[in-house]
Amino acid sequence: MVNITLSRKSIEVILHDAIQRDITTARRTALLQILWNERYLTRAQLIARVEYRLGRNCFGTSAWEDTFYRDMRVVKQAFQAEGHLLEYNRSKEHPGYYLHGQPALSPDFNQLVSASAVEADQRQIDIYQQLSPAARFRQGCVISDTARNVVTYRIRQENPKLTAQEANHIALQRAYRS
Repeated sequence: MVNITLSRKSIEVILHDAIQRDITTARRTALLQILWNERYLTRAQLIARVEYRLGRNCFGTSAWEDTFYRDMRVVKQAFQAEGHLLEYNRSKEHPGYYLHGQPALSPDFNQLVSASAVEADQRQIDIYQQLSPAARFRQGCVISDTARNVVTYRIRQENPKLTAQEANHIALQRAYRS
């Protein structure tokens, strides 16, 4: 291996290109980014977050568990190269992967969450907490449907020849990256 000193920006350009072309690199990069920001995530939680970013079945459909664990071995090596130890906690209070000696959320992610929390209206939170689980679920569905309808409307504005059903199908594909 040739030892060449490259700038961080040039390496990021190459990595970005690899992420666009190769699903394995994209998965591993997503896992690395997620675990850098959040700790105590189980396999199922990590897979859900990566699939949200990259699309369903990005780990495959038959040997997805093997794929996940291979990816995690490489992610663990990447963290070790930076002096971090990725471990798995089996306790019931905080199960999941975590970076040894690091807080549950990275400082940057914690700041982002704190900034978002400041914007929340406590009166709305109090009202929401009084709703039944069924009412919360219905409200979530209405919000999701409204967002999809907005996207469908914009798609039809951009492509007037599409039917409402075709635009809705495209909106769903975009939402779930199918």
